[in-house]
Amino acid sequence: MIDVRDIAKIKKEHGITPELASCHTAIVEGYTIEGHVPASEIKRLLAERPDAIGLSVPGMPAGSPGMEQGAAASYNVLLVKRDGSTEVFARYP
Repeated sequence: MIDVRDIAKIKKEHGITPELASCHTAIVEGYTIEGHVPASEIKRLLAERPDAIGLSVPGMPAGSPGMEQGAAASYNVLLVKRDGSTEVFARYP
């Protein structure tokens, strides 16, 4: 773990635009994981190894891991492609 003072700079360096941003950023085996991404989707990403930047759950949607209080909202886990575009990697619930 690295303590970083300018997380916006780190997000930008790893392909996370403001539209994809959330509160947490991790680099896992070369992939950027942004936000409250379920562990099962990170495991799937690492098993499938797509040519991509990583995964993002923008914002902090209710019902995502760590955000279980209150009514759950549906949300998407996005695969962030190298060209900056995204596609739905998984839908919850």
